[in-house]
Amino acid sequence: MGTLAFDVAHLFAGGLVLISFMLLYQDRMTGLINIFALHAVVLSLSVAWQAYVQHSPHLFLTAAIAIIFKATIIPLSLQRIMVRLRIHRDIEVVGGVGVTMLLGICLVALSLVVILPATAAADPLAREDVAFALSVVLLGLLMMVTRRNAISQVIGFMSLENGLILAATGPRACRSWSRSASPFPF
Repeated sequence: MGTLAFDVAHLFAGGLVLISFMLLYQDRMTGLINIFALHAVVLSLSVAWQAYVQHSPHLFLTAAIAIIFKATIIPLSLQRIMVRLRIHRDIEVVGGVGVTMLLGICLVALSLVVILPATAAADPLAREDVAFALSVVLLGLLMMVTRRNAISQVIGFMSLENGLILAATGPRACRSWSRSASPFPF
């Protein structure tokens, strides 16, 4: 896999981390739903890129499912639920947005500190994608914990799921590392 392929993969993974921070920053429900749709679009682009680079046509199906369901059907359904139930337009954040963003930065740093040394045997470019994926997972978990509204917690859970999909469809080098360098003897 060439350096351009890794650079584009890192662009999409870094974009998911950036959009995860945008999800944490939102204080309006409609903006949160729209940014989640953008999160799903970038995820589907990332998965489609991995499908192209890895010559794995089954990943194109995963990208199509992500774009159809996560980027269109789920956001539209959440907006309809919000209107039907007359849910408040403002999002209540536990501790405030500034504290949440600071915790998010700490979680991204934690994921880099944990993943990069643990995957030292893997390809250096591929292991960064796993660190990005863990960052997206942790930021989704932080969003679930710091929000009081059910819809914003659901979006946090689906953001967490997007991070898991990013990790599962990442470069093959990390998958071969995870099989060969397992810390468990069994």
